[in-house]
Parts: sequence; structure tokens; C-alpha cells
Amino acid sequence: MEKKTIEEKELKPISGFTMLFTIVLLFVVFAAAMVVSCIWLETGRNVAGGCTLVVSIVGLTVLSIMLAGFCVVKPNEARVITLFGNYYGTILKEGFYYLNPFSSKNKVVSLKTNTLNNEKQKVNDVLGNPIIIGSVVIWRVVNPTAAVFNVQNFEKFLSIQTDSTIRNIARLYPYDCMDEDDLNNEKTLRGSSQEIADSMKEELQKRVEIAGLEIEEVRITHLSYSEEIAAAMLQRQQATAIIAARQKIVEGAVSMVKMAIDQLSEEEIVVLDEERKAAMVSNLLVVLCGNKDAQPIVNSGSIY
Repeated sequence: MEKKTIEEKELKPISGFTMLFTIVLLFVVFAAAMVVSCIWLETGRNVAGGCTLVVSIVGLTVLSIMLAGFCVVKPNEARVITLFGNYYGTILKEGFYYLNPFSSKNKVVSLKTNTLNNEKQKVNDVLGNPIIIGSVVIWRVVNPTAAVFNVQNFEKFLSIQTDSTIRNIARLYPYDCMDEDDLNNEKTLRGSSQEIADSMKEELQKRVEIAGLEIEEVRITHLSYSEEIAAAMLQRQQATAIIAARQKIVEGAVSMVKMAIDQLSEEEIVVLDEERKAAMVSNLLVVLCGNKDAQPIVNSGSIY
């Protein structure tokens, strides 16, 4: 069955102050006519008095019904109006207005910018690792008519679509790079959070467009490994950091050993054969790369 699409129509009703003045004036006129009709009935002018009384009562009754036509639209709000079950129009500008008294004016939609704090949820990344991710969505209504008629509850609709979007996007990327070769080439949830948030915004906008909503921004507020693998992944990160630090230490130590041997040879302080150079290199590397301070052994005799 094809879904019926309702095109938004902006209403520009008459001023409520004008109608308020008119209705109050007519109330005074009909009330005065009722008093006059009672006087005429007492003086024996029954026909004129009776007709005037009937007109006064009908007029006051109609005016009482007309009082239901007033409505107020606050700033950054819109009212979606229906009449006998049919869409009548939408008031988009703030003010005091008068409408058909039989129309329904209860569908008030806020046009203000809102924030949806999406709860943390557990998902699997592209490698199958369970992660915990949370986000915040900044949104607003741009089409009040679609928000009222196209979905049952646009706020609940947005919340469900946000959960689905974040879950789907998070499955496409790893939490972090497992291989250093992919560090600069592959997008990750941790390293490319802004780009991935933009992808979430784009997909979420497509999903909620039917509800007349505009997604202004999506931010990832929480990202971590799930509890069952958090400890193991922490050890992996620590090991990676230790290896990187050791690599820097070894590179610096080799450079210092080479500099020491070159200077000793150039200045002819001591002449070392290959075997003693190897022993010296080994000792220097132990001193420079060790975790603890070296305990020197002083040889007061021959170096041979």
C-alpha cells in the first residue's frame, strides 16, 4: 500500500486581538439586547421582546463557541492544525491568532535545538571485538507536519534510529589498528572518531528525514573495550608501548656505541682488535639498554 504524503502548508490566520475585540463587543451588544428584550416583555411587547430574546440567546451561544478559536504560538514553536480529522495547516510564526473554533490546536511541536544523549551500548567492531560506545546527537525539527503525521512519536523514532545507526557504523571499523603498517592507512574508531561521527551523522540524517528532523551533529562521547577483553587489550597496548620505547633506546644506544668506538680510534686513545671491540660493544649495550643502573667492576690491572 502506497503511503500518503502530506505536504506542509503554512497558515497565516487572522490576529487574535482583532477577533477578541470583536467578540467582546458582540457580547456587550447581545447582552444589552437581552436586557431590552426583557423590558419589552414586561411592557407587553411580546413579539418584539420574544424575537429579540431568542436572537440574543443564540448570539451569546455562538459567541461562547467562538471563544474556542483562540490560540497562542510561542517563539521557536509550531502548531499543526487539523479540522474534522483532515490536515488544515501549520502555524510557523509566534503570535496570538484566531482559527476555526472546531479545529484541533493541541499538536504543538518545538523547533528548538535538542540534544539526545544516546545510552552506552555494546557492539562488535569489524574484528569481532566487543566494545562499549556512546554518543550524543544534536537535532531539531524542520518540518513539523512530517514530525506529527509521518511517525508515531518522532522523539522515540529518533532514539531507535540512533541506536541502529551507531551499531551499523561501528561494525565497519576496528577499535584500533592491530598492525603498525595500517596505522596511517586504516580508519579506526579510536583514531578517526571525528570522521566516523560524520559518517554516523550522514546515515542518521537519511533515516530520520521522513520524520522532518535535521541532524546537526553527532559526537562519540564514550569508547572503550568491553570488560571481558579490556584487561587483555590493555596488556597489548602496554606491550606495544614497551616495544616502541625499547626500539628507541636500542637505536640511541647503537648510535652512542658507534660514536664511542669512532672517537677512540680517531684519537688513538686505545687500539682495540675486533674481539675487544665486540666485548666493548656488548658491555656498552648492556649499560645503555638495561633497566637498572650498571654495577661497574674496576680492573686495576691489564686490560688483557
